[in-house]
Amino acid sequence: MSDSAARIQELRRVIEHHAYRYHVLDDPEISDTGYDALYDELQALEDAHPELITDDSPTRRVGAAPAEGFTKVEHLAPMGSLEKVTTREALEKWAADVRKRLDSDEPVAYVIEPKIDGSAISLVYEEGVLVRAATRGDGFRGEDVTANVRAVKAVPLRMRLPEAEVPPTLFEIRGEVYFSLSGLARFNVAQVAAGKKEAPNPRNAAAGSLRQLDPGVTAERPLSIWIYGAGVHEGDAPDTHFAMLGWLRERGFRINPHAERFETIDEVVIACEQWESRRAELDYEIDGIVIKVDSFAQQQRLGALHERPRWARAFKWAPSTAVTTLKHIHIRVGRTGALNPLAELEPVQVGGVTVSTATLHNEEDINRKDIREGDLVIVQRAGDVIPQVVGPAGEHLPGTTPWKMPAHCPLCGVEVVKPEGEVKHRCPNRACPSRGLETLVHWVGAAMDIEGVGEQFVRKLWDEGLLRSMPDLYRLSVEQLLGIEGYGEISATQAVAAIERSKAQPFSRILFGLNMPKIGWVLARNLARHFGTVDRLLAATREELEEAEGIGPDRAELIAEWASDDENRALVEDLRSLGLQFEVAESERAVVGPLTGFQYVITGTLDGYTRDEVKASLEALGAKVTDSVSKRTTGVIVGENPGVKAAKAEKAGVPILGQAELLELLKGA
Repeated sequence: MSDSAARIQELRRVIEHHAYRYHVLDDPEISDTGYDALYDELQALEDAHPELITDDSPTRRVGAAPAEGFTKVEHLAPMGSLEKVTTREALEKWAADVRKRLDSDEPVAYVIEPKIDGSAISLVYEEGVLVRAATRGDGFRGEDVTANVRAVKAVPLRMRLPEAEVPPTLFEIRGEVYFSLSGLARFNVAQVAAGKKEAPNPRNAAAGSLRQLDPGVTAERPLSIWIYGAGVHEGDAPDTHFAMLGWLRERGFRINPHAERFETIDEVVIACEQWESRRAELDYEIDGIVIKVDSFAQQQRLGALHERPRWARAFKWAPSTAVTTLKHIHIRVGRTGALNPLAELEPVQVGGVTVSTATLHNEEDINRKDIREGDLVIVQRAGDVIPQVVGPAGEHLPGTTPWKMPAHCPLCGVEVVKPEGEVKHRCPNRACPSRGLETLVHWVGAAMDIEGVGEQFVRKLWDEGLLRSMPDLYRLSVEQLLGIEGYGEISATQAVAAIERSKAQPFSRILFGLNMPKIGWVLARNLARHFGTVDRLLAATREELEEAEGIGPDRAELIAEWASDDENRALVEDLRSLGLQFEVAESERAVVGPLTGFQYVITGTLDGYTRDEVKASLEALGAKVTDSVSKRTTGVIVGENPGVKAAKAEKAGVPILGQAELLELLKGA
């Protein structure tokens, strides 16, 4: 073998290794610059020796000429869809049916994985080399998109086989090609800059990218892939789905780190329900959780009905997007003077909730998306909580025009400003009615959670002139409320009593309600725990403020400015004189114990204990328990059938504790 051929082989091996570290393990060993240098060297050698180029070389991801269309191909086995369930009862009924069909007392384990909202793909490898990629199509036949899939860097062109392992003659891999949410945002910014139409959602963006006639265009899109299993294959392979996922990861395929194995359907139900709120943490869209029977032997015995496997279900939530008419764009002036556009919508069901208003962020965002009054628009519940308008649902209707922010505050008439470096327009008038009104709405709702006293109550009393500040709220009498339409003796008495009870709310909630700039609930709690009393907080220097968890230099400066304002100090004293709590109660203090400063992750099934019980025990001793392994992790507590967290900890050199070590830790502490 010549020196050039040997160097080419070595470069391909090293580049594939680093691609595996980057795309699969999310743990790169070299910088992008270092990777590019290796790639450039390989490219130069192959240019000089074209006879040594092979189709599976990293430089050959994009090489095909633009196609005229896509040919149809038969799948090696049908790519069936999954039966959907939406309730705990339906999931438990399916599990009971699985046991009945197996007709045995043998244990049944389950594997759950996030259901990615992308484009399903079949990858066929022969002798370890990618030879074909096809879309799902109708489940029996799909479109051949091999040239485009080769351009997706997270898809290995050759299986990463252990030394001496013979490549399988045939191996089909199945997965979901997707756009990350951050990638979609960057893509849409570029689309607008180029005068092109934005992609309405990640699924459409992924599907459209796979169907580009020019693979070079696909290569420029921020596509990635999660592999969720194997199809038809030959040769030795694991006999359970969870083991197969690990086996595929070792061979270069990108497996979702949130795949977990459970021994009981009760654990599966809990995990599925938890994911409905957790999915907002992800940088990609999921529309449910896939649950599969782990054993391949049991899967085979269960079979399928109309190409839908009896051994799997998709636990899905209510749709989080819908299309409706944007009737009007209103302006609400926030408690900091920010002008917030608000969409008035034709009422529509989104994620099981009727939505009639939605956030629009700011003028720049509205114009970037080209959202207009009178248009049909796509609405989604961000994180399944806050409705927002994603963009137009099609072409603009005749007569619609681009929207502009009003030049004057709709409440006080003062000319609005847009500070340099900010995206929000603001009313500069500190006496603007919005400051007091919106602060009061925030106080009774998100901050103090006063039962039966909400936004409608505040706005009504504001209009009557009875409320202008938080202290006014605590001076209200039953007699004053009796003069307000809709309030009788009982309702007035209940409202005053609820306001009085709110005086017992902890210091952290009061800090959250005081309208400090850029201080949400978590940072308010951190400040309360760190300083203990409002007097220490008000007297703190910028340097001392920065010592509180989550408070950086910018926030420290804003808090210091707020604390130096005489009006704010007078407000604190007025509220304190009315009986509100301005020091931390014992129940609010962070637990200090023998494990303070230690941070743990729990994975797998622990014998005789639930994860919540172990978490509570550790936290009672001062430790923190988190969901992911990081540099700050002290140790990972591993039960039976752990997920990928254990492998990640081992590779990162983080100590692993079994159940015996856990009990020793708790006993010693």
